[in-house]
Amino acid sequence: MSEERYAATQPVDSSNKMLLFSDFFSLWFSLGVGLAVLETGALLAPGLGFWGSVAAIIIGSLVGVFFLALMGWMGFRHGQTSMALMGGLLGSRGIWIPSFLNMVQLMGWGAFEIILMRDGATLLMKQWLGADSFWTSSLLWTLILGVLATLQAIGGPLTWFRIFLRRFGLWIVVIACGWLSVRLFTQPLPQDIWSVKGDGSMPFALGTDIVISMALSWLPLIADYTRFGRKAGSTVSGTVLGYLLGTIWIMVLGTAYILLGTDHSDMSQLMVSLSLASAGLPLFFILLDETENAYTPIHSAAVSGNLLCRLNTSYLSCLFGVVSIIVASVVPVSAFLDFLLWIGSLFAPLFAMLLVDYWLLKRSTQATRLFSWGVAVAWIGGVVVYHLMATYAPSWGATLPAMIASGLLRLVVAFGQSKWRVLTHQAS
Repeated sequence: MSEERYAATQPVDSSNKMLLFSDFFSLWFSLGVGLAVLETGALLAPGLGFWGSVAAIIIGSLVGVFFLALMGWMGFRHGQTSMALMGGLLGSRGIWIPSFLNMVQLMGWGAFEIILMRDGATLLMKQWLGADSFWTSSLLWTLILGVLATLQAIGGPLTWFRIFLRRFGLWIVVIACGWLSVRLFTQPLPQDIWSVKGDGSMPFALGTDIVISMALSWLPLIADYTRFGRKAGSTVSGTVLGYLLGTIWIMVLGTAYILLGTDHSDMSQLMVSLSLASAGLPLFFILLDETENAYTPIHSAAVSGNLLCRLNTSYLSCLFGVVSIIVASVVPVSAFLDFLLWIGSLFAPLFAMLLVDYWLLKRSTQATRLFSWGVAVAWIGGVVVYHLMATYAPSWGATLPAMIASGLLRLVVAFGQSKWRVLTHQAS
């Protein structure tokens, strides 16, 4: 694949702006219907009950997709990646910091998605073929699924979207979600899940914040794909509608299926419930399409790496795919998940400042300096607010408060810089 097509160092050429509404709807519906999203819906159920979880899912998804739409439009308008759009905010050298952090976290999330797919595949193989079958090997499925995701990343979105997602991928996940939904209404259930009340262990604000953070986790890579849109309306509407429908649908299913078990706080029961539904065929269909959730972070890690070392994104996709496979093979998920979540906490405040900078202050995305120390200080302040909220006021959530704080800090820094320029001009 030519470097010119996916390079992060230059805006996308008009000849490569070829993705349509159907491409973006298929992509974001598929990304919304992921195993991690499914488990998020299940996570809400014990504390909020069924209808409380549904309310948090709908509200949180609507808030989160609003920010995705703003960032996605910026990617389309300027033809730049999410990290490259930081140039006007942080400076031409300043973007190296979030680019490196994004590269590291996306390799980790690629490994995490491979682990989720591997565990689902081995569970199905044990159920279908028996525990002693060769096909129940965790290492085997790590390699198969990791290689498949890496090959998709090497091919890039302009190849994979049009060959697979538009024609087959969307329908695979629609069949899976539809199958699981129909079963809830047509099969006898062990209990009336619709009337299950929450035990109060999770405040509604925290549950909503968790759903919002799921959407915002796509901010560091959404523009990597919307930059290839042909028209603004189809790019943004396809992204918004696809993500909303896919995420809300699968999260609600996650809530419902965890409530089928006897222990609503045991996440392993979710996969068991899904594997038993119609002999596990709906789960199998979800796994078929789940590779997008591993492919996109691997490809976007390569795009971020391209800003740092200028190597071809195809080579970097291959390298980072291998790293993700190795991490998924040898590192226990508990050992690096907290680290990934910590890195993720750095990006919500940063993107809040970028959106304020672009939409409120009307600043350019082009770098005019090497590094902006004032913005760096405001970024640190937003991250501090995030961790203070997470530590001392977790019931309110941390994502939105940190974004609000960092956005306000960006306005303060902009005001201070403006005043300083006036004073220095008068002094001269």
